[in-house]
Amino acid sequence: MKTLFVALISIIMTSFTSPTKSIYDFKIKALDGSTIDFSKYKGKKILIVNTASKCGFTPQYDGLEKLYESRKDNLVIVGFPSDNFADQEYHDNDSISSFCKKNYGVTFPLTTRVNVKGADITPVYKYLCNKTENGVLDAEISWNFNKFIIDENGRLLKHFDSKVTPDSPELLNYINFKPQP
Repeated sequence: MKTLFVALISIIMTSFTSPTKSIYDFKIKALDGSTIDFSKYKGKKILIVNTASKCGFTPQYDGLEKLYESRKDNLVIVGFPSDNFADQEYHDNDSISSFCKKNYGVTFPLTTRVNVKGADITPVYKYLCNKTENGVLDAEISWNFNKFIIDENGRLLKHFDSKVTPDSPELLNYINFKPQP
């Protein structure tokens, strides 16, 4: 009976401290019509950013692209265009794609337009923003260009607000950090 009780407590505690999903469980449609499969990014850091084409933070696309180009051997950036804040994203995917390529030369993966908060939040963001899902932290997306950094083993490390730029030492410290297996 004591063994059963200990096993039951262990199962209950694990369910409160371990996420039931991993970032690697998610797939989402890309802006180019392909599928972004996060399991293909095992072994790389992942920087996830909610983006918008008509925001005061939109120039961060330039820094994101430079970061991606300089670190693409060990970092992938995935942009999630969203119109959750003040009508700052185009309403069709072709316009988003054209804007990003023409103005910032974006080559990192972008998803189709999604919601990053609210009742119809995209599943990746539901996972990222809820400690019960990710096992690490609760986060609130308060504006465009919030960032999440995930390590090479798929563990969520940190959430950054919009003011943290792609070249910020605060963010770069997490990108340069080598996790222990």
